[in-house]
Amino acid sequence: MEILQKTKILANSGKYDSCGPKMCGVKVDSGLGGIYHAKAEHKTCRLFKTLMDNDCKFDCKYCGNANGCTKNKAKYKPKELVTIFDFLQKKLDVHGLFLSSAVSANPDKVTEEMIEAVKLLRTEKRFKGYVHFKVLPGTSYELIKQASEFSNRMSINLEAPNKIAMHELSSCKEYKTDILRRQSWISGLTKKKGVLEGGQATQLILNKLSTDKDVIKMVDWEYENFDLKRVYFSAFQPVKGTPLENEKAEPLTRQNRLYNVDFLLRQYQFKAKEFVNIMDDGMLPNEDPKLALAKANFDGAIDINEASFEELIRIPGIGPKTAQRIVSGKKIKKYEHLHELGGWINRAKPFISVDGKRQAMLGEF
Repeated sequence: MEILQKTKILANSGKYDSCGPKMCGVKVDSGLGGIYHAKAEHKTCRLFKTLMDNDCKFDCKYCGNANGCTKNKAKYKPKELVTIFDFLQKKLDVHGLFLSSAVSANPDKVTEEMIEAVKLLRTEKRFKGYVHFKVLPGTSYELIKQASEFSNRMSINLEAPNKIAMHELSSCKEYKTDILRRQSWISGLTKKKGVLEGGQATQLILNKLSTDKDVIKMVDWEYENFDLKRVYFSAFQPVKGTPLENEKAEPLTRQNRLYNVDFLLRQYQFKAKEFVNIMDDGMLPNEDPKLALAKANFDGAIDINEASFEELIRIPGIGPKTAQRIVSGKKIKKYEHLHELGGWINRAKPFISVDGKRQAMLGEF
């Protein structure tokens, strides 16, 4: 098989790993695919996302690369991947590599080939850019450690928020040992100076097997115990040829609401238990979670110039930076001043008073 044909197949097979809330594919004349705009170390870069191999022995019911589901099989040799990435870097201005793989054999054997490719990229091609290395379930500690020496960020897909849901998705993965233990190892490596400065991430599949409450509880636990940089969410989409091909797709609105919650947990220091009060049967309401919390918890309008930082960041339309500017002495004498400090006037108006005035009572919503 020609290398360009492999590239098309393996790039398409790698589309199931999320780079963020939106898959920002870059259209290029070559038609190779697998190139995305993504955030890497606070910068936007062109990222080449691919599998090393797409022939998997695992039986994950949702995955188009699972055992028995792959029709067009392909596999890179380490030097082939380096060659194609070097081409993409020079011709299509690609800045980073997101490397994952199906588990066609023993996880360690596949990981060794992935490490060899990244090592060649670093040493022979002198590539100093971003590398995201996807750890395979069951990989040994020594190989994870070796991979960390050539990577900026590492991740292993959590996929489900608990072992019961995982068992429904796959019979081949042991939740605690194959995944959580590997996350713990990666977490230990991130604490070493000069190693994995981009930290660790993970991905969860959203489906009917778990509620939003289940997901948020696990996400909070992951941040607390493994110091993750990001959790990515992927709303289930049925793939033809898989055991779940006739299942209903999960709404993207659910994915977006959980990204909202994730942002509030990471950037606003909200507590996971706060969201339980706005849930119905473990599911978030169909609106911005921050707005729903404000409606449920605010007894009346808050004087924006007298509010604490903690009160301000719970007002819709006011983020941490704007809140800090206000508590640092930037007085708000009219609504327009809030906009000048970075706030969203229309979102905040129903919940605040400015110079003794307010727009509407909360009960009018």
